[in-house]
Amino acid sequence: MEDCMICNRIKMIKEGTNKYFVRELETGYVVVGDHQYFKGYTLFLCKEHRNELHELDSDFKVKFLVEMSKVSEAVFRTFKPIKLNYELLGNGDPHIHWHIFPRSLNEPNPTYPVWWTPRDEMYSESVKPNDEEITDLKKLLLSELDKLI
Repeated sequence: MEDCMICNRIKMIKEGTNKYFVRELETGYVVVGDHQYFKGYTLFLCKEHRNELHELDSDFKVKFLVEMSKVSEAVFRTFKPIKLNYELLGNGDPHIHWHIFPRSLNEPNPTYPVWWTPRDEMYSESVKPNDEEITDLKKLLLSELDKLI
């Protein structure tokens, strides 16, 4: 789907041009977030373009959820948060994809939901990792993923 941002990101992965790509799994792709207000922010992009979980074939859905759990465990082991927050929204990008947010005591409001963070802070240029930081995040996360998968 040409107008789907997630499909376009997956296309970039397949072309080898998505610098945030970490690892391909059977049902999806692991990527680190473009912005790292929450250090270790990771996404798991479903290989199938669907809007809702119930639209997935049963076997695929079960595998997708198990793999998402493994991705989140790798995020937890890598970044050692006090808590993980998960989101599967799709209002803005109607293609199933999980947001996995490691939460830290170093945040201004660690007990607030991630969506209480002002968008201009969460997506500011100051929290966008440079190429070296992206490489480091990916390397750390990949190491834990490889142990779990």
